[in-house]
Amino acid sequence: MTTPLRVNEALLIAHRAFQPFQCVAWAPQDGKGELNFSVIDRTNTRLLGRTQVASSAFTDPTQLERLLKQSRDELNKQGYDLEPWQMTA
Repeated sequence: MTTPLRVNEALLIAHRAFQPFQCVAWAPQDGKGELNFSVIDRTNTRLLGRTQVASSAFTDPTQLERLLKQSRDELNKQGYDLEPWQMTA
């Protein structure tokens, strides 16, 4: 069994996953316990991708890794070059 991630850990992991781009995360104030991740270009002018993640997914290292890899794959298919990345807490 893996140890659940704290929100700050998950945010740092997500930030590293999308280098050299920026990953911005925020929690909507609707009480659902979700996080929204947006990947933006280096000039902060263009949204490259957005993902909504349930709290159960961003605190579970296995689920978070799967979601981040999926998002990375989608960006790669769109032609964006991401730095190599491996999941580390």
